[in-house]
Amino acid sequence: MPSLNNRRGMSTHDINEQWLPIQIAPDDCVLELGRPYKTGIVPWTFPARRTSGVWFNVWADEPVLISPSHWRIWRSGG
Repeated sequence: MPSLNNRRGMSTHDINEQWLPIQIAPDDCVLELGRPYKTGIVPWTFPARRTSGVWFNVWADEPVLISPSHWRIWRSGG
């Protein structure tokens, strides 16, 4: 099955796997967040959602005090 491409030439699969800059993260969506480390981007262990400019841990429904630098689509069971 051919992959769908967006305007930047990336497939839908690429968007789901690739870390993207936090500045373009959508609001009110469940996302996987990460921070840079020596070996690359290290993912947080919980899904997060930004509401009114504040990041929340979806599982605990609590604000997150650490600022993320990257995001990608949260894939449960992934």
